[in-house]
Amino acid sequence: MLGAIIGDIVGSRFERNNNKSKHFEFFNDKCVFTDDTVMSLAIAKALLNTRDDYSDLGYLSIKYMREMARKYPNAGYGMRFIQWMLFDNPKPYNSFGNGAAMRVSSVGFFANSLEETILLSKIVTEVTHNHPEGIKGAEATAVAVFLAKSGYSIPEIRDHIDKHYYKLDFKLDDIRESYKINVTCQGTVPQAITAFLESTSFEDAIRNAISIGGDSDTIAAITGGIAEAYYGIPSKIREQALKYLDETLLTILIDFENKY
Repeated sequence: MLGAIIGDIVGSRFERNNNKSKHFEFFNDKCVFTDDTVMSLAIAKALLNTRDDYSDLGYLSIKYMREMARKYPNAGYGMRFIQWMLFDNPKPYNSFGNGAAMRVSSVGFFANSLEETILLSKIVTEVTHNHPEGIKGAEATAVAVFLAKSGYSIPEIRDHIDKHYYKLDFKLDDIRESYKINVTCQGTVPQAITAFLESTSFEDAIRNAISIGGDSDTIAAITGGIAEAYYGIPSKIREQALKYLDETLLTILIDFENKY
């Protein structure tokens, strides 16, 4: 899950100032965590506290996302999510925004099977993003993380995503010049997964994700979760990333990593 957080932090300064290149300083003083990090950790906290049968996972996802969003109100949430956060009785709002995919990497690390990954992804996603494309984007991300952590090869992961979720019939070089910001799952998740599939290391995956532009922090967060599961995270990058998190966020992260 830290991989998603690193992608978010590194990509944060490029969201409205795209860098169409793999050449940039990885961390600097303009980097911050955003809603991608906050919501990823909220879902992780829900997974940490859910019952064995997951009967309360939807409730806990709502509870912790709302609590965390209120604790970090300036993290960059979308308007519909803000409204959802403030409603007394929040209901899903038929969204297919990429917020569904950016927050779900912990599911791939938590789950013990592909079937469980799919089930848990749906539970934590449909409390807000209950549009089929929102559920699909989150599921594809979580499944890619699960396959990567389970020892599947890059060609095997590509084949699975291509068969069950998105046609990955493009290369980053094909889209880099023309790709623009897109906040939908269907316009973000295939590109983020491809950034991982074309990578040679964890850092290279993040650089790939940033290099196409668009919604850089979210694309890099989706890519980063998969890349962590496949490559692990170099200790130097981990140490630098943790400096951007406060005690509350660090506690959830460490608790999750210690258990899963």
